Amino acid sequence: MKTITLKSLGGAETVTGSKHLLKTPELTILIDCGLFQGVKYLREQNWMQLDTDVSEIDAIILTHAHLDHCGYIPLIVKNGFKGKIYMSGPTKELTKLILLDSAKLQEEDAEKANRHHYTRHHPAKPLYTVNDAERSFKQFFVIDENEEIKLSEHISCLFKPCGHIIGACSVRITCFGKIIVFSGDIGRNHSAVLAPPDFFTQADFLVMESTYGDRLHENKDLSDQLEYWINKTVKDRGNIIIPCFAVGRAQEIIYILQELKDRNKIPVSIPVVLDSPMAAAATEIMVRYSDYTLVERQQWNDIMEKICITKDYTDTQEIIAEKQSKIVIAGSGMITGGRVLEYLKHYIGDSRNTVLIVGFQAEGTRGRALLNQSHELKMHGKYYEVRAHIAEITGLSAHADQSELLEWIRKYKIPPKQVMLVHGELSALEALRVKIQTELQVPVKILKKDEESILAQVE
Repeated sequence: MKTITLKSLGGAETVTGSKHLLKTPELTILIDCGLFQGVKYLREQNWMQLDTDVSEIDAIILTHAHLDHCGYIPLIVKNGFKGKIYMSGPTKELTKLILLDSAKLQEEDAEKANRHHYTRHHPAKPLYTVNDAERSFKQFFVIDENEEIKLSEHISCLFKPCGHIIGACSVRITCFGKIIVFSGDIGRNHSAVLAPPDFFTQADFLVMESTYGDRLHENKDLSDQLEYWINKTVKDRGNIIIPCFAVGRAQEIIYILQELKDRNKIPVSIPVVLDSPMAAAATEIMVRYSDYTLVERQQWNDIMEKICITKDYTDTQEIIAEKQSKIVIAGSGMITGGRVLEYLKHYIGDSRNTVLIVGFQAEGTRGRALLNQSHELKMHGKYYEVRAHIAEITGLSAHADQSELLEWIRKYKIPPKQVMLVHGELSALEALRVKIQTELQVPVKILKKDEESILAQVE
């Protein structure tokens, strides 16, 4: 008898570094290929050798383009992966954008470390280069949504949109008669710009994300919350800073802000600044793939004409120097780097200003520190006192909450024989495990990194 096994090389008992290895008698498939982010011990795992022979992986299936799902691709190709990397059309374009940016940052960080001599390695080297990233693009292969693709004699896969960001999909792998579903990151039921997550109706095994497995998003209208904080801050003659993920959240926020202006809920004259070259490029991709959104292309174009998009670092300094109130959307979403740091260095010490947290903040990030009411923030080697208002708007999260995750499973006509939880911190994993077992009476296993699970035996 031969076996079908599953082993998580990342994204198990943590939210980042998603890599799930499915071994079958015909193919070895890696579902997602992400970088670890957040605290140092997680980031250091990006440099460690994977617990598998990369040359034996036949294919990679990518659920979506966020760095914690795609950011390891250049390195795995550099280390010997030769197969196809399957993804949706929008994911292909966004992944190219994100990997080139990641590679550029890797090169810049290594160059700075060598120039300022703050590295234990001589010389410091990037995890991968722009050249490595570009070389991996040759292996990208687009799959249309809802179209069954045969990968081998007994294995096929099918993508369904899951609403997390444009192009994001859940994946069904049919393998020797067994159905294995990988949820990917499941989006919200009520996004302003994306359709609700689609779903499958049958699975033997469901590998499920659990990012917000231990919490419910607020039922308050997110437009009302944005309206409140913007108007309060403008009245105080302050600035609104929104640290934002360049792909997904930035576009939705831009859309909602324009809606608020059109309805005269916030001052029409307040400038909206998009200070993120990557977010601007991602928005252009979203406009090109507007058929994947609920918004028509012309409406996207109209919205983009009404905001200020920065071009380079000198623009950032000019915007900071402007005295009038403004709304600044800048990367990165977890405040781990990027241009948002420049704004925070100038604005976070002023109680007239507001920082709006609109997405998941991983353990060890500056965003998580702000949510934990840290009194100071370290940026570029210096501490800055936190006096600005820190507000969280969970309704803008791109991740389903506990109730939405449960609802997604309930749509299965035949419940999964087993749910396997990944992509969550320990508290979220455990809370969702108990909830699924109690309310749905489905066995649940929390996957551990590098631990192999036997799914089935086949002839």
